Amino acid sequence: MNKKTLKKPWPTKAAMEQVYALNLWGNNNTSFYSGEGSHNPELVNPYINVVTSFLKSFKTPLVLCDFGCGDFNIGKQLVEHTKKYVAIDIVTDLIDYNKTHFKADNLEFQCLDIAVDNLPSGDCVLLRQVLQHLSNFEIQSILNKLTQYKYIILTEHLPKDDFTPNKDIISGQGIRLKKQSGINLLASPFYFKVKEEKQLLSIDLGDGKGVILTMLYRL
Repeated sequence: MNKKTLKKPWPTKAAMEQVYALNLWGNNNTSFYSGEGSHNPELVNPYINVVTSFLKSFKTPLVLCDFGCGDFNIGKQLVEHTKKYVAIDIVTDLIDYNKTHFKADNLEFQCLDIAVDNLPSGDCVLLRQVLQHLSNFEIQSILNKLTQYKYIILTEHLPKDDFTPNKDIISGQGIRLKKQSGINLLASPFYFKVKEEKQLLSIDLGDGKGVILTMLYRL
């Protein structure tokens, strides 16, 4: 892979910084807001329930890496069920804000671009509506590094009906839904290899708005 195209400063970081600076995902009267998808109880509570159930199924708690932790409204409800929770986002000011507002002995925040930087070690990865914002090139760069983990919990916003997966986009400029597409890691061009896949949750948004699908992959 030609890593010269992923030099710093990289466009994805600037795009995500702009999202928060201009409140493009809305404003909940807080300094940083990751949008309705991270705050609407109808979307958040079922997700918290299925992920909590998965984490509690292990006798020995897992080290969890949250790639794209956002404003941490979701992550804060999962920390207690982990041995260690490493929360990562690409926006420096957001991570600095989270460090001052969320504290636990087993919680660590890091500012990284997961497509470019080395990733922390762990057992399980959360990727909640992150890849849908990225180009196929960046997604492939991330996938190349995910093989070090045992489990991946992936959430994506997808069309409800049949669709052509993985149509390419420019990172940070919307998601594939406008192209009647969405992320499927097992399909072309990624063909991501997993030992087992399981659907944890599917939420129908209605009115042609698609579904929010959460899958568990064992590597």
